[in-house]
Amino acid sequence: MLDDATKAQLKSYLERATAPIEIVASLDDSEASGEVLSLLKDVAESSPLVTLTESRDDPHRKPSFSINRPGENHGPRFAGLPMGHEFTSLILALLQIGGYPPKVEQEVLEQIRALDRDLDFEVYVSLTCHNCPDVVQALNLMAVQNPRIKTTMIEGGTFQDEIKEREIMGVPTVFLNGTMFGNGRMSLEEILAKIDTSGVEREAKKIAEKAPFDVLIVGGGPAGAAAAVYAARKGIRTGVASERFGGQVLDTLGIENFISIKETEGPKFAHALEEHVRNYDVDIMNLQRAKALIPGKDLIEVQLESGASLKSRTVIISTGARWRNINVPGEQAFKNKGVAYCPHCDGPLFKGKRVGVIGGGNSGVEAAIDLAGIVGHVTLIEYDTALRADAVLQRKLMSLANVDVFTNAQTTEITGDQKVNGLVYKDRATGELKTVPLEGVFIQIGLVPNTDWLKGVVDLSKHGEIIVDAKGQTSLPGVFAAGDATTVPFKQIIIAAGDGAKAALGAFDHLMRTSAPAA
Repeated sequence: MLDDATKAQLKSYLERATAPIEIVASLDDSEASGEVLSLLKDVAESSPLVTLTESRDDPHRKPSFSINRPGENHGPRFAGLPMGHEFTSLILALLQIGGYPPKVEQEVLEQIRALDRDLDFEVYVSLTCHNCPDVVQALNLMAVQNPRIKTTMIEGGTFQDEIKEREIMGVPTVFLNGTMFGNGRMSLEEILAKIDTSGVEREAKKIAEKAPFDVLIVGGGPAGAAAAVYAARKGIRTGVASERFGGQVLDTLGIENFISIKETEGPKFAHALEEHVRNYDVDIMNLQRAKALIPGKDLIEVQLESGASLKSRTVIISTGARWRNINVPGEQAFKNKGVAYCPHCDGPLFKGKRVGVIGGGNSGVEAAIDLAGIVGHVTLIEYDTALRADAVLQRKLMSLANVDVFTNAQTTEITGDQKVNGLVYKDRATGELKTVPLEGVFIQIGLVPNTDWLKGVVDLSKHGEIIVDAKGQTSLPGVFAAGDATTVPFKQIIIAAGDGAKAALGAFDHLMRTSAPAA
């Protein structure tokens, strides 16, 4: 099953284990069971601490296997073949069962161990899904730490009948005790917050007791991370309150335009951002959504949805923006499986393929022009009776041989199986439904800045963006802003990061000037 290089790598990893590991495989005579058995034999041969037992009459899915400590039976279970992105999940489960400590704060581990009810998770995955391992690994860790928690990774390609029966349209999809729990990427913290409300309350109380910061950053995307690093390097008390550290980057499939990094994936880049920030003395408060900004004479208050509030001498807002959705069937199901929102980031992934662009404003037409130089063919769909983009952009678009434009067209569905295979639109003049075969759909009907909570407090543009000056200063003294939530043009990761650094320097300059003694 495994080639020699992978076997050597696996053996090297398993040398970190210090305790016995028992693998119990539930198999039948299928080809899939044969593949799983071949993989498990390679694993068992990689370490003297690993033992493998086969079972053909137990009630579990076949093929599947569990990884346990001797005498236990609640360890992580894998149904199907955990290769592709999930091979890392397998290695981590082996190491954690084998005594290798997870890279998780002790407080979080204690929270998991304190859960006092039976929790049986099932997570459906695809081996090509880059978000699935985060969920699988979080649930596996929980099962290793608490005997009342069980979890099974289910590879959808092997168990297609279950996928159909449960009407699963996207991965990862998680069931808890037989009921839908969630889908899409979820961190360990997010999972715990959903099942342990008392933990959320404890965290809110702890946050409310924190001393005031010199600079409080609201938002943990590239702008917020850069602001945190620059502020902390000045030696001032720095905090970050973030709904989810990494922000929109977590939902980005590929990043190939961040200078000095040839290529990476969004979740990996987000993890690197957080690691960099944690190298400094920065108080990171994750899963915290801001709901109000209260100006004060000496301290500015940020109220959180959790009920807690934080105070700081300066505040940097980097809450970013979200892509405006078209809200049609298939959009959510095929996110990162053909449905994309950033042509600069994801366009090269569709080289030579047929793609659609929804939106005939400047962003949509610019996207179509950009994509036309990369992909095989572009179909642009515009709801209005004419394109709304600038005339110069329209002329450029119409000069391209590999672009079709349909106006007065209403997108009604994005179709697909495991990934996008087409788009359905209604001709608004005739009412006729038409299907366009595609391999990708770029939705370009604009961004929505995450600034609703700031209305009436700081000046916003007509589009809801925070108006800032050259230093990132808003209309409210001591409050700065950076990244996609602001009026700064060109919403790109590298621009947001630079913006965050600038806002941190602006905040530090403000602190120096306002704390200077009177002459």
